[in-house]
Amino acid sequence: MRFEVRALSADNLIEKHSVEAADAGEVGRLLQQRRLQALSIKAAGGVGEAARLPGRGSRAFSLLLFSAELLALLEAGLSLVETFEALLEKESSPVARAVLERLTAQLRDGLRFSAALALQPEVFPPLYVGIVKAAEGTGDLPQALARYIDYQTRLDAVRSKLLSAAIYPAILLAVGAAVTVFLMAYVVPRFAGVYQGSGRSLPWLSQLLLDWGQLVSENADAVLAGGLALAAALFFWLRHFIRSGRWIVFLTRLPGVGERIRVIELSRLYLTTGMLLEGGIPILTALDIVGDSVSPTTREALRAARSFISDGGALSEAFERSGLATPVALRLLRVGERSGQMGAMLTRSALFYEGESARWIERFARVFEPVLMTAIGLLVGLIVVLLYMPIFDLAGALQ
Repeated sequence: MRFEVRALSADNLIEKHSVEAADAGEVGRLLQQRRLQALSIKAAGGVGEAARLPGRGSRAFSLLLFSAELLALLEAGLSLVETFEALLEKESSPVARAVLERLTAQLRDGLRFSAALALQPEVFPPLYVGIVKAAEGTGDLPQALARYIDYQTRLDAVRSKLLSAAIYPAILLAVGAAVTVFLMAYVVPRFAGVYQGSGRSLPWLSQLLLDWGQLVSENADAVLAGGLALAAALFFWLRHFIRSGRWIVFLTRLPGVGERIRVIELSRLYLTTGMLLEGGIPILTALDIVGDSVSPTTREALRAARSFISDGGALSEAFERSGLATPVALRLLRVGERSGQMGAMLTRSALFYEGESARWIERFARVFEPVLMTAIGLLVGLIVVLLYMPIFDLAGALQ
């Protein structure tokens, strides 16, 4: 069976190889013989072996919880194998047990911890594997795990703020859409039947609305099928749009919102790169790893920055040329280059923009929610007024 492999060479360069082997475990052993460190292993033309675990791997396996438990047991003095045996004893989830059993077996076979992690790429991303590999070089795995836990906790905090800010508007949109569909699909056709034989001249907008109601009444099955097909197409398009990362590009082009969204993404870029540099990973390798977790536009800018750095340029100048440096981050990067603390300065830049972004999200939610509620109220009110406008005209004529 052929496997596509991304691996770190002895010079800390990311290389791609195609390997013939019976399974992923044999691939790991072959790479070790070549003095290569696997970052990800995937079957050619498909996904990695870990993707065939029930529950889609990373979705059913909490990497943050795993890291916290692993850190606690290692700090208690247990070896890696003893740690995984202890985790297996308490684990009840079938997916988590499958992941831990594979790791335990591979460690007993003599694989290094980072190599065992790389054999399950759908569970352990290259970022995590790279951190562990760097920690194996320095002999301080608990500190690397603590750094990753802090990193992931900060990312989850930002994600939680965004989700919290989006929940209420999402509920408003869902309720508003449900009320609008009910009015257009049930109430308007009933009014159209009442007004149809009145013989009166109706206002233009009311007539347009009632014509729609008449169309729905006469072709209910076709309209329902078309609506469901449109909803399904929209759902699949949105899912593809989000998974492709283009949604970030779209948001960055919105006036008033785009710049803030870009700052949030750059904050994540600084935090991830800073964590990798503090863990001892070379800058070029760190940029290669980070490239998998950013939007397509930022990925292209990151490649340009990496090319500039590989030619001998400074990180601050590379980020400035590629449009990846904010004014505050640029100053901190220059300080980091002079002091030799580039990772710490990148992390500090991320923390600065995290606080600023959190305040902006809160202000935006406070303004956007009442605006959205007003827009939905106006839409529903407009439909109701257009429905009752002929009645108002008739009442005026009787008077």
